[in-house]
Amino acid sequence: MPQINILSPHVADLIAAGEVVERPASAVKELLENAVDAGARTVVAEIRAGGRELIRVTDDGCGMAPEDAGVCFLRHATSKLRDERGLEAIGTLGFRGEALAAVSAVSRVTLTTRLRGTDSGVRVAVQAGEILSMEECGCPEGTTIQVRDLFYNTPARQKFLGSDRSEGAACVQAALRCALGRPDVSIRCLRDGQEEFFSPGDGQAASAVYALLGRDFSAGMLPLETENEGVTVTGFVSAPSACRGNRSAQYFFCNGRPIRSRSLQAALEQAYKNTAMVGKFPACVLYITLPNGLVDVNVHPTKAEVKFAREKAVFDGVYYGALAALGKGAPRSESPAELPPSAPAVRPAPRKDFFRTMDAAEFKKTFTAPASPSRGSAGPAPRPAVRDDAPYRAEIRRPAVPEPAPVKKPAAPAPAENEGAPVPEQTVLHESFRREPFRLIGEAMGVYILLEQGDKLLVIDKHAAHERMLFDKMRLNEKPLMSQELMESVTFTTDPDGADLIQRNADLLTRLGFALESFGENAFVLRGVPADVDAAAAVPLLEELVEKLREGRSLSAGDVWERLAETVACKAAVKANTPVAEEGLLALAEKVLAGEVTRCPHGRPVMTVFTRAELDKRFGRIV
Repeated sequence: MPQINILSPHVADLIAAGEVVERPASAVKELLENAVDAGARTVVAEIRAGGRELIRVTDDGCGMAPEDAGVCFLRHATSKLRDERGLEAIGTLGFRGEALAAVSAVSRVTLTTRLRGTDSGVRVAVQAGEILSMEECGCPEGTTIQVRDLFYNTPARQKFLGSDRSEGAACVQAALRCALGRPDVSIRCLRDGQEEFFSPGDGQAASAVYALLGRDFSAGMLPLETENEGVTVTGFVSAPSACRGNRSAQYFFCNGRPIRSRSLQAALEQAYKNTAMVGKFPACVLYITLPNGLVDVNVHPTKAEVKFAREKAVFDGVYYGALAALGKGAPRSESPAELPPSAPAVRPAPRKDFFRTMDAAEFKKTFTAPASPSRGSAGPAPRPAVRDDAPYRAEIRRPAVPEPAPVKKPAAPAPAENEGAPVPEQTVLHESFRREPFRLIGEAMGVYILLEQGDKLLVIDKHAAHERMLFDKMRLNEKPLMSQELMESVTFTTDPDGADLIQRNADLLTRLGFALESFGENAFVLRGVPADVDAAAAVPLLEELVEKLREGRSLSAGDVWERLAETVACKAAVKANTPVAEEGLLALAEKVLAGEVTRCPHGRPVMTVFTRAELDKRFGRIV
C-alpha cells in the first residue's frame, strides 16, 4: 500500500490557490471585490499580457493599517467575518479570506496601502506566499495591489491558459460584471494601456448599462421594477425585437454580486414565451435585492452560484417583472411553476362546405396553365384566402405514421387486395421508386411541395431540402463560398470573448462568405455576407456563429466547421411563404427523389409519403 504523506504548507497553498484562482480573470474578480468591500468609490483595474504579466488594482477605499497588511496574505484572514454567526447573513462580496492568500501563492505581489486618516502607508512584497519585505512609505489613502508573473511557479496551470487576447478578454468581462453590479462605484478598466470601459459611478443603473454595454444595447432595453414577498427585482430586459442569438447578454446580480442561475434564466425566458422568435434569447440586466439571511452565497469557491431560501418568490419576481415590462401582465395564479397540465384544445366544428369533390378538368382550372407533358406541371395560381380552420385541417389531413416494427417481430401478414401498406421514407432510395415519373401539383401552405407519383402523394419540406443541398455544397466545396458585398456596411459589436473567437476563426468565417474587418477592440465592420443570406439577417447570424464557436472550443476544426456550415445553411435556405418558381420546385423534387437529399443537417426528414390506400382509409372509402 502506498505511504500516506502529509503535504507541506507550500504545496497545500498551491492546491488551494487552484480552487480560487483558475485564470487571471479570477484574480481580477477577487481583487475588485476586495476594493468594493473596502468602501471604494473609484477603482482602476489594469491588466497586461492577458493578466499574466501584470494585474494592478487601485482603489480609494479605507486602506489597511500596517498590522493588518502583514497578516492579510494568510489563509482565512478576513475583516468581513468574526464568527460562525456571520455566515448566516453575508453582506459583503468576499468573506472567506482566501483571495489574497491564493493569489500571492502563485505570483509576485506588491501591496501598497494607507489607512484613511493616517500620515503614511506601508508597502509589502510577497512572493509565492512568503513575505519578502515590509516597509513604511508615502502613498495616497486607499490600496494598490500589483500581481506580477501569475502562475510563474505552477507551469501545469500556465500550460492550460489561452492566448493573451483570450485571457485579457476574460479579465475585461470579469471587471465589467463587477462594475455593472455596482453602479455606485466608478470602475475604469485598462488593457495593455488602452481603456476598455469606464463606469460613471453615479448610482444609476441606466448610466452603468449605457456606459458599459453601449448605446445600441441600452436602446433596446425596457425598464423593470417589481416587489414580491420581500424580494425586489429592478433593472432592464430587452424588447422582443432586441433579443439575441445566445444568452451571453443575460446579467443577473443578487445584492450587488454577479451570479449564475438556471432558475432565473428559465423565469426570464418563460416570460418571453410566444413573444421572442424561436432561437432568440432575451437580454437583461437584473438586480435582485433581498435580506442577506435569505440567500446562501457559501456554495461554490467562485461565489457565482447562490441558493435562495424563497426560490419561488425570486422566480416569480423575475417572471412577473418581465411580463409587466413587456406589457402583458398575467394574474399571479398563472405562475408557470403552478400551471396545471394544459387541456386539449377545443376543435372548431367543421363547416359543411369545407371539403368538396371536383373532377380533373375543374381541378386543372386552379392552375395558371395546363400541365406540361414533362415530369412537372405549371405552377399554381395565387390561392384565395382560406378560412382559419388550421386546427381542424391538421386533425383530419395528417394521418398518423405507424411506428416501425421491432427487428425480432414476425413479419405482418400481406395486405388485402385494396389495402396498401404505408410507404416508409427510406423507400425513396429504392431504384424502382426513383425511376417512376412524377407530377408537380404545387405548393401547400407556402412550406410543402406536393407531388403525385403513381398511387402515392409525396410531400417535401422545401426549406429542409434546400438546407441540406446548401450544407452539402459547403461541406464538399474546398473553395470559399461566394460573398455578396453589402451596399452599406454594418457594424457588429460583441463581448471581448466573442471578439477573440472571431479573430481566431477568421479563416472559417471567410470560407463561409463573410467579409469582416476589425473596427476597434470588440467591434467589426461587416462588408460582405454569404450570397444566399439575407443582409438583414447577417448580424443575428453572426451572433449565432459566435455562440457555436463558444460551444465548440473542445471540438476538432472539422466539427466546428460543420456546426458553422449547418447554421449558415439554415439561414440561407428558402423560408416558408417565400415564393419559388416552378423550376426551383422541380429541382428540389428531383434531388430528393434521386436520393441525394434525405434529411436536413439537423436530422429531420425532408419528405413524407402518403399512399392512395392511406387516403382512401382516411375518407372511409375502404375499410
